[in-house]
This record gives sequence, C-alpha cells and structure tokens, in this order.
Amino acid sequence: MLLFRLMMVATLFATPGRAQDAAALVARGDSAYAVFNAEEALTHYESALAVDSLNSDALGKASRTAIDIGEAMADAAAQKEIFRKGERYARRALSADSSSAENWFHLARALGRTALSVGVRDRVRYAVEIRKCGQNALAINPDHPGALHVLGMWNAEVKRLSGVELFFARRFLGGGVLGQANWKEAVTYMERAVAVDPDRIAHTLDLAGVYADTGAKDKARAAYESVISATRRVDFNDPLYKKQAEERLKRLR
Repeated sequence: MLLFRLMMVATLFATPGRAQDAAALVARGDSAYAVFNAEEALTHYESALAVDSLNSDALGKASRTAIDIGEAMADAAAQKEIFRKGERYARRALSADSSSAENWFHLARALGRTALSVGVRDRVRYAVEIRKCGQNALAINPDHPGALHVLGMWNAEVKRLSGVELFFARRFLGGGVLGQANWKEAVTYMERAVAVDPDRIAHTLDLAGVYADTGAKDKARAAYESVISATRRVDFNDPLYKKQAEERLKRLR
C-alpha cells in the first residue's frame, strides 16, 4: 500500500513537468512550421507525443504537418504512407478531444488525401466518413474554413465520379448519401471558404476547379489568376498550389 501511494505521488508530481516539456516541444514545432520547415516541425510534434501521447494539440498539428509533407511528395508509396500517418494522428487527436472543430477537420483532410490513392470501393467508405467529419466540424464552428472547403470538395468529387461508379457505389457499397451531392453546394461551400479565409490560396485553387467544372470559365480563370499572382505565402504548399494553378489555367484556355 505504501509503495502504491508513493507511486501515485510521483505521478502527480511528474505530470506537470511532462506537460510543460510537451508544450515546449509543440512550441518549437510551431516556430519551425511558421517558417515553412514542415519536416522539422513534424519532428518536434512527434517528440512532444513521445513525452505526452495524449496531447491533442501535438496530435492535431502532427496530422496537419504530415499531410502537408505528403501533398508535395512524388513517390506514391511514400505519399500513401505519410497520409496514413496523418490519418492515425488525427484519429488520436479526436480521441483526446472530440469537441475540437480543428480535430474533425484534420481527420477529414487526412481521409480525403488517403481516399485519392484507393479504389472506388474504399473511396466510397472514405467519402461517407469525410462528409460526417466536415459536418461535425461545422456543427462546432459554422465558419471553419477548412471544414467548408472539405464539404465543398466532397460535393465536387462525388459529382466527378462517372455515372457507372456512382451507380455502383450507391447500389452496392452503401453509399446512398452520395446521391445528395450537387454542384450548387460545391460552389456555395467553396465560396464561403474563400470569404472566411481569403488569404489561403488553397481555397481559391479548388474553387477555380469547381467553377471550371460547372461551366463558369471566366470565374475559373479569374480565380486561377488570383492564385498565381498572390504574393503572401500562408501555407507550406503554396508554391505547389501556384504551380497547379498555372497548369490548370493553361488547360482551361
């Protein structure tokens, strides 16, 4: 009994120190991320998790940063693995704090990236969960730009499925909810994301794609040109997004 009490006292005294250590490592990660050094940032976040595996802040930021790194990868196998890592971190972040809109968004984003590398059967399963995550985030924060983006692209990606793929998904894979996707909501959600968070060119890039798919070519051109001419860098992958905008604008012309 005495030994047990001593262990409990030791734990109580150790916990604040561990929390402070983890917070300090997260802060280091934030500093690295602020200057677009995503690899170093992820290392710090993972070090924080080695100290405190339930740190929701570190888990969410580790997920975000892993997905950022993966987006720029050319190696498909390595990209798929780091997207999976981002998904695992996001699920753990939600387990630690499901009241965070940001954590629901992190999982939706990770799932969305992973879904691009799987077949139609698995993509349907991901699509259902992605929509739920986006809706949960907006239920907590109706103006969360990332969640607005997620739901806008959810509608767009479902509408981009071929008729055969959509029929198969709805009829045999339990993807009946996919029938609710429409271009109007894709545009509405994406325009709201841009309005709420205008400096983040990732929103404008994907809005341009939605405009192009709905026949609003002039709006699409203007949006792509806005991305290309943007001078302020906000996200780690902004150079990639600007390059994608240039390529898509050429195809649009």
